[in-house]
Amino acid sequence: MDESTLKDRLPRTIATRVRSLKLRDGTVTVILDGTGLAPGGRGDLENAVKDLLGEVEGVTEVRIAVMSDKPAAPVIVAVGSGKGGVGKSTLTANLAVALARMGRKVGLVDADIYGPSQPTLLDTEGVRPEARGEKLVPVESRFGVPMLSMGHLVEPGKALAWRGPMASGALGQLIEADWGDVEVLLLDLPPGTGDVQITMLQKHRPAGAVIVSTPQDLALIDAQRAAELFAKGPVPVIGLVENMAGYACPHCGEVSDPFGRGGVETAAAAAGLPFLGRIPLTLALREASDAGEPPAAGESEVADTFTAIAAKVSAWLDERSA
Repeated sequence: MDESTLKDRLPRTIATRVRSLKLRDGTVTVILDGTGLAPGGRGDLENAVKDLLGEVEGVTEVRIAVMSDKPAAPVIVAVGSGKGGVGKSTLTANLAVALARMGRKVGLVDADIYGPSQPTLLDTEGVRPEARGEKLVPVESRFGVPMLSMGHLVEPGKALAWRGPMASGALGQLIEADWGDVEVLLLDLPPGTGDVQITMLQKHRPAGAVIVSTPQDLALIDAQRAAELFAKGPVPVIGLVENMAGYACPHCGEVSDPFGRGGVETAAAAAGLPFLGRIPLTLALREASDAGEPPAAGESEVADTFTAIAAKVSAWLDERSA
């Protein structure tokens, strides 16, 4: 049995990843190219080669090293809305924290160039990112989510009078930073369907998108515009989230719906899109967000809501990679 015959025992999809294969005294040493594979995929590749070559007569041991020229690019998931003030940034921050608690290696880009709020939500205000070569190094939050925001690069409260191309260029720097082993990159988009969103779709090509809206008709009209923009991308919509649905009176406990209820779920069903969940309107969520304490990092009913939404997004990511 020679080395070329051993390589022929491997399927073509695996054989193309073989950098080196040596056979000596019954021991096969294989170096594989793992470029572009997630950690789970690297393990699957290694196990497949061990199983296939281990069955060959005369082979007593299989030694494998999986090499990679560079880390796999993160899977980008955009979080968008057609309208401002619907809680998109709050959802993004808590979704990132919930996914990180599930074991995902998650990063976050605050793409709202003109109104960055993630430094407040994830308690990284005043921290400036360093540079490594020509790339920015993300700021580490205390919730296990590395992040970058224009709020880390400009003085607090300073207005940016930038035209579309300048804003799109700044977004590119944030997305193309040195994200290390981050596997999923959440993109907190500004509201609307303008230059920044179009550049993001054309240049950075998210794998999927989550759309956030409040239940009232005015917000839903704008959310539908956002969905149409992603469809033209084409970027698959992972699902819709209804925010500010249901307010429990702190005195009597009665639940009211100042913005309505069920509108987003109805719109998702009409469009044939998944409904990911409903987030209540609560004073505790607002206070925690202002204090840089995302509820998803703790234990509460609101935390459970974010965790349930994150579980559906995580399942979508698993299905996509499979």
